[in-house]
Amino acid sequence: MAGFAAVDEAAIHDAIGRLSLEDKIRLLAGQDMWSLPAIEQIGLASVVMSDGPVGVRGTRWSADDPSVALPSPTALAATWNPALARAAGRLLGQEARRKGVHVLLAPTVNLHRSPLGGRHFEAYSEDPLLTAAIGTGYVCGVQDQGVAATVKHYVANDFETDRFTASAEVGERALRELYLMPFEALVTDAGAWAVMSAYNAVNGVPMTTNGP
Repeated sequence: MAGFAAVDEAAIHDAIGRLSLEDKIRLLAGQDMWSLPAIEQIGLASVVMSDGPVGVRGTRWSADDPSVALPSPTALAATWNPALARAAGRLLGQEARRKGVHVLLAPTVNLHRSPLGGRHFEAYSEDPLLTAAIGTGYVCGVQDQGVAATVKHYVANDFETDRFTASAEVGERALRELYLMPFEALVTDAGAWAVMSAYNAVNGVPMTTNGP
């Protein structure tokens, strides 16, 4: 696995080095709401993304292409069953492949820190350990099907009011032991292929920036 990762990383760096600035901007901007453009000179096909945690929406809403709908992630976490979470992820990975989706924008591993959290229905639990265990099963199941799982929203995006603009003020210990812990587990234990940054800042630093 380490050798594969090293070869993969070298190939990625080589491909990026052959991209023009215009191509890089096209990838950042996207082709449309749900896809990235194909870049033929590096062999990159168009990459299609889709929500979500309980079913694969696909790139359009249409009665002629329905989606399987599973119970909410909160209900899934209440089973305390990572194997069941992996089965759910495997099913959604199959749905993604059926709909031509390469990247599933899930799971949400923000914590249930307040009853006012408007997106708690797509997150697992108030407990970081349970969230990590169920999320790991889900990610492994999705990626068993060759579909990328996207862990979100990094990090401390556990509230609804002004969640696009607010700064979450979090102490270092709480940040590491509570908010960051599920993200770390899903990357290190499940090998998640993608992480989605949050809109908010943490302690004044926007989550869409990368410091020195």
